[in-house]
Amino acid sequence: MKVAIIGTRGYPYVYGGFETFVKELGERLVKKDVEVHVYCQANLFKEKPAIVNGIYLHYIPTVETKSLNQIIHSFLSIIHSTFSSCDIILVVNLAAGPMGWIPKITGKKTMINVDGLEWLRPKWKGPGAAYFRFAARLATKLYDLIITDADAMREVYLKEFKQDSLVIAYGAPPFKKVDPSLLNRFNIIPNEYYLIVGRLIPDNNADLIIKAYLDSSSEKKLVVVGDVPYRDKYAEDLKKLSGEKVNFIGYVRDSDELMALYQNCFSYIHGHKYGGTNPAMLKAMSNNCAILALNTSFNREMLTNGQFGLLFEESIGSIQKCMKNLEQDEFLIKQLRSTVSSGLTDKYNWDCVTATYQKAMLELYNSKSKK
Repeated sequence: MKVAIIGTRGYPYVYGGFETFVKELGERLVKKDVEVHVYCQANLFKEKPAIVNGIYLHYIPTVETKSLNQIIHSFLSIIHSTFSSCDIILVVNLAAGPMGWIPKITGKKTMINVDGLEWLRPKWKGPGAAYFRFAARLATKLYDLIITDADAMREVYLKEFKQDSLVIAYGAPPFKKVDPSLLNRFNIIPNEYYLIVGRLIPDNNADLIIKAYLDSSSEKKLVVVGDVPYRDKYAEDLKKLSGEKVNFIGYVRDSDELMALYQNCFSYIHGHKYGGTNPAMLKAMSNNCAILALNTSFNREMLTNGQFGLLFEESIGSIQKCMKNLEQDEFLIKQLRSTVSSGLTDKYNWDCVTATYQKAMLELYNSKSKK
C-alpha cells in the first residue's frame, strides 16, 4: 500500500504540529511496510533529498503569502499525487477541502484530517472565513473519509454539516527528563515563570493572558514561546509588551530546550480556542505541568472536565483567579503536576494513533481493490 500525505510544510521536521504529525505517523507506517510519500513546500528546503528515513519526498512549489500558500501547494500536490502510483491520499489541511474531486479522476481513495474550526479563526475574516466554511462543507462530500482529532470536533461536524467522522487524536510525546540548566540561555529560573506556547494569533488569546498577568500581583515571570512566520500587526503589538516581567523568546526548535521550559514552569497557560486535540497541551501534560486552560469543549475533553487542570473563562478576572488559586495553594499545584499525565490514555499514544490510521487506510485500500 502506498500513501501520499499532503498539506504540511514537509518532512523532516519543520516547526509545527502537523509536521510533527507527519514525522510520528510517517516513520511508524514505514516500519509497518507502508510506502509513504510526503509532499513538501519546496521553498522551505535548501537540500532536497528524494528519500529520508524510508519516506519518499516530493518538493512542490507554492507562493509565499499567508492567504494562498496552503491552497496553491495543496492543489499542485493533489494534482501530482492523483497521477502517481499512490493508493491512498491523506490530506491534513482544510484548505484542500474543495479539491477532493480531483483524485476521483484516477480512482484514488482519499481521507482528510479537518483539524480545527478554521472558519471561526479571527485571522480569516470575510472571504477567508467564508472559504474555509465552504471548504469544510465540500470536504464532507468529496472525501471518502473524514477524520477529526477530538470527540468534540466530531460533534461540530455532525451538527454543522450532518457528517459523521472517524475520531483519531494526536499523539503525545513520551516523557524524557532534561537538564534544567538548559534554561540558562533564556535567563529564567525553574518554577518562577508561567509558560505560554503557541503561535501569536488572536484565537490563542496570548493578549488576554498577558494583560491578566500584568494586572495581577504575581511576582513570577511570564515566558512566551512562539511567533508567526510573517509580518503581522497583532504579533508585533504583543511583542511590544516585552519587558522585565514578560519574556518573548520566539520559536524554540531544540526539543530538549522546549521540554526544559515545560518541565520547569510554575504553570502552563493554554488559551487556544478553536482547535481540537492540541499538541502544545499534550506536551504540557506529558511533562507534568500544572495547567490552566481556557474553558472550551476541546480543552475540557483533553483535561477530562477539569480533572487534570484548572479551566478559566475568557476574561481577565477568571485568569487571575486561577493564577491566585495556584500561587496560594501548594497542595493543589503538586496534585495537578502528579496526576496530569494520567490523562494521556491510549487515545493520545502515537503507536495507537498510527494503528488506527493504518486500519482506516487498509479499509479504504481494500474497498478500492474490490471494485
